[in-house]
Amino acid sequence: MIPGLTTRLSESNISLATTINPVTDVARVTSTATTTQVATIVPAFEGFAGILFLQNKSGASITLTTAGNIAGTGSITVLNQRMAVLVFSAVEGKWSVANDT
Repeated sequence: MIPGLTTRLSESNISLATTINPVTDVARVTSTATTTQVATIVPAFEGFAGILFLQNKSGASITLTTAGNIAGTGSITVLNQRMAVLVFSAVEGKWSVANDT
């Protein structure tokens, strides 16, 4: 945030898939009908480095796996009604989970 300026986050609802392509700051998962696991999150644009707020409103837990471009070991669980904060590094080409509230 820049002091003195209003910052607005863009939001969208998405259905969960093994690969998701969020184009907003806040991606609200409203359906886990297809899967409850995410392996790859496509960056918003070429050269992107930034933050994604992944909000789980699906009614089921979501599992972020490290099989794709999510950094870490094992998997990270995002419980229903919770939010994960992810940071993408253009240098690494990976998302790091900063917090799963």
